[in-house]
Amino acid sequence: MLDKKNIIQNEEKAVLVGLVHKLQTEEQVTEYLDELAFLAETAGAKAVKRFVQKLPHPDSRTFVGKGKLEEIKNYIEGRDINIVIFDDELSGSQIQNIENVLEVKTIDRSDLILDIFARRAKTAQAKTQVELAQYQYLMPRLRGMWKHLERLGGGIGTRGPGETEIETDRRIVREKIALLRKRLSEIDKQSATQRKDRGEFIRVALVGYTNVGKSTIMNLLSKSDVFAENKLFATLDTTTRKVVFETTPFLLSDTVGFIRKLPHHLVESFKSTLDEVREADILLHVADTSHPQYEDQIGVVNKTLQELNVIDKPTITIFNKMDQYEKNTFDPWLEEEVRTEILVDLKERWENQLQGNCVFISATERRNIDELRSTILNKVKELYRIRYPYKTGF
Repeated sequence: MLDKKNIIQNEEKAVLVGLVHKLQTEEQVTEYLDELAFLAETAGAKAVKRFVQKLPHPDSRTFVGKGKLEEIKNYIEGRDINIVIFDDELSGSQIQNIENVLEVKTIDRSDLILDIFARRAKTAQAKTQVELAQYQYLMPRLRGMWKHLERLGGGIGTRGPGETEIETDRRIVREKIALLRKRLSEIDKQSATQRKDRGEFIRVALVGYTNVGKSTIMNLLSKSDVFAENKLFATLDTTTRKVVFETTPFLLSDTVGFIRKLPHHLVESFKSTLDEVREADILLHVADTSHPQYEDQIGVVNKTLQELNVIDKPTITIFNKMDQYEKNTFDPWLEEEVRTEILVDLKERWENQLQGNCVFISATERRNIDELRSTILNKVKELYRIRYPYKTGF
């Protein structure tokens, strides 16, 4: 793995590129590019310009076609642009072809996410998982990528193994992947042993899209000091705390956030982190109600939970950031009666859809936290009665 001293010192200026095709509408691409801009900001770059191309399908050589690439080149020339970020995954040859024309560092969404994960990783497990994902990402791109990494001197998308191992060939990379998998397997065994040693406690896991407020809620419920900030993937390592509501103890875990187009090899590498979700008895699905596409984000999380075969676990959906939702939705002149009606409609709709298993809160304003605690406590007590009926104290 690359030395962590290589974290960006000066903000890089980035150009974002998206593609409208038969599987992605213009509205979707706009939304994806908004998220890509936030990802870039999290990695230390500022998005200064966006380019969107319409094609039936991605161009096999340059992804967006020659004409659009020339347009991007004309914009970059004379401006201090350090990096071009594509919203979809690029092959090694596409990266090489694009860079030959633009003469600027080019990465894709997966590379950007891996870069963020590389700087967020703190524990041995997370570092190993990220390194494995980086090698898996590079493997099919070796032909074009080594030259790409040799020429570049740091910054987003280069915080990986290629920067110090340019001469690595496929055989060495395969050996490295095998070694990392073995190391990860050993760490997983240790983690599994630690989980077994936690005794007969009901386990509760916070899940949700990235940046919805899971860590803030974790801090509120467990009175612990888990790192939380308004950036994507602020939490990478799973944190577990013992929590006691009234006289009822349970284990509460904060997990890595989900996101659209999360690289498959990253999901594969982080399966051990997601074991906390698999082994949880109750899921707390946190949603950012203030986000314009929060329903889509709920869908992305549910799809990921389905892939992990945990969609049927008892789940409480926490609609967070209600204070921000009200600011975004209500004009200052709106009558109180109308405001109340809108909020009642919102709550009734979701309560009907989720059979009442939901709570509406603001973690930052500590609004409705007592109701959240009570809802969790009732669900935990119910499971204790079923799972451990001899534990009369709960």
